Formats: sequence, C-alpha cells, structure tokens
Amino acid sequence: MNRFFLAIFLLFFIPNIIGQEEEKTKYLDSIQSDLKRSLDSLLKNTSKELNIIVLKQKLKEINPKKGKEPEQIGWKSKLEFSLLFNQSAFNFDWQGGGTSNVSGNSKIKYRFNYKKKSFLWENKLKADYGLSFLKDEDFPRKTDDRIEFNTRIGQRIGKGNWNYSFFANFLSQFDKGYRFGIDPETEETTRTEETHFFSPAFIQSGPGLLWKKSDDININIAPVTSRMIFVDKEFTNIEGYVDGDYFGVDAGQSTRFEFGGSVAANIKFTLVENFTIENILNLYSNYIEDPANVDIDYTLNLNLKINRYVSSSFIFQSIYDDNATGAFQVRQVLGIGLNYKF
Repeated sequence: MNRFFLAIFLLFFIPNIIGQEEEKTKYLDSIQSDLKRSLDSLLKNTSKELNIIVLKQKLKEINPKKGKEPEQIGWKSKLEFSLLFNQSAFNFDWQGGGTSNVSGNSKIKYRFNYKKKSFLWENKLKADYGLSFLKDEDFPRKTDDRIEFNTRIGQRIGKGNWNYSFFANFLSQFDKGYRFGIDPETEETTRTEETHFFSPAFIQSGPGLLWKKSDDININIAPVTSRMIFVDKEFTNIEGYVDGDYFGVDAGQSTRFEFGGSVAANIKFTLVENFTIENILNLYSNYIEDPANVDIDYTLNLNLKINRYVSSSFIFQSIYDDNATGAFQVRQVLGIGLNYKF
C-alpha cells in the first residue's frame, strides 16, 4: 500500500516540480535578456568617456586592491631549516664507471630584524654543513662547511630607498678541512689538514650606503672597510713557509689586517610559482696591496618548493681570493630534501 501511494506521489508531483524549475529558468532568462537590453540602451545614450569611468569604478568595487601590509615595528624573526640527501649506487658489473656514494647537506638560516620608522637593524646567521661517504674510502669528505653572521644598521635618507649604513660580517667554518692524496707505496688514500674552525676566519666592518628596495633586493656599498684575517700559527710556523702563502698571513703570524672597500648585493625573485632564484655577490678590494685583485664571492641558489615540507635545491658558488689560491674555487650542490620554516 505504501508503495502504491509513493508511486502516485511520484507520478503527479515530480512533473509539477520539473515544470516549476523550467518556469523558473525561463523567468531568469527573461530578466537577463531585459537587463542586457536596458544596459545596451543606457550605454548607447551616454558618452564613451563616462562609460569608461563607470566601468573602472565598478571593477574596483568588484576586485578591490589589496591594502598595504602594516609597516613592521619592533622585532621580526624567521628560521629556515633544510636537510638534503644525495645517493648513487653501482653494482660490480656496471661498465659506465662511477663510485657508490651517499651524501647529506644541512642548512640553517636565521634572521632577526628590528625596524622602527626610518631605523633598521638586520641580522642574519647562516650555517651549512655536509658530508659525502664514498665506497671503499677510509675518510668521509666534506661537501659544505660554512658559518656566517651578518649584521647591518641602516638609517633611511629622506623618503627614498637610500640609507646610511654600518655593517659587520664574520665568516669561518665548523670542521677541519683536508687535502686528499694517494700514497705511492701503499696506494691508500691520505689526507693532510689544511684548515679548521677559526683558521681561517674573516671579520669585515665599515660604514657605507645601503640601497634597499626590499628584503630581497638590496645593495650595500662600503668604500671604507677594514678586514681582519685570523689563522692558526701551526700553519704559518712550518719550516720553509713563505710569507703570504696561507691566506696572506706572514710566517709565524696569526693575523693579517687589510683596509679597502666592499660591495654586497642580494637579489632574490620568484621566477614561477614555488620556484625562487637568489643571487648573492660580495666584492672586496684591498687598497693597501694589489687593489686591482678584487676578491669575489658569488652564490646562486635555486629552490623549488614541492610542498610544505619537501623541496629541491641547486647551489652554485664561486670564490676568487688570490691570498688563498690563484684560481677560482667552485662548488655545486644538487639535492632533494626536507625543509621547515617557523
């Protein structure tokens, strides 16, 4: 019986509902058609200039401009951490050549900045460290080792992008650095220590002018810069050591003072969504000795964000410092890994 009444309901009421929907659709189409005719008539009877003004105003109401972000007042900090992995494996029968290896790189970047009106104080700490383990090798090899701290004070000049500035920079490494070789008698891998923490260490500081468009685009020019180089005496007390062979430090000494000018530039931009390119360039000229031999430190960072926690990055760094070596030092790191920001 219930099924009978349900069938009667479906038979008589569903067509009625469908009919109502059709009438509603026709009614809306009629209103849309009348509105279009009214709008066409109104546009024809008004000047073109007035139509453009009204249209622009309406577009602003529909899609208003985003308000400016509130200006930073006080301290603001940001911490970024990433861990990259690389792995290659070859079996015994692989004929193309290659050595199985596993490597990992970790990076920490911490920024803490203070800003109030026309005064700013920027601080940035960067720490990178990486190791590579090769099959049949007795020693791991470093792929990255760098600790750097930058601090910069700026006072804006007028209402533009220029600031009076004073900067200080510290650069060194965490772990020992070795030169690897092969023992001709045993044919085993040998290593000789060349560097370690605070040997070398560089400290630069000086006043200058800062052009700052944003945190990602800025250039600091410091024509009056002092630089101190610190090393361990064990590297300059070796018999037969020639003055200046170890980062420019004389025999039996542990420090070297230089006076010159420096330029630091940073340009970071988003090429496409989730893909950023960062260029970091540091130049230094020693006025006291060979001012034409400019020290160059250039780093290119490519970062592809896959999701919130996974990213892929490529790092290219080139350094020229004739006190360390007479050629360009080049480093490349490519990997995929984990990253976290807070």
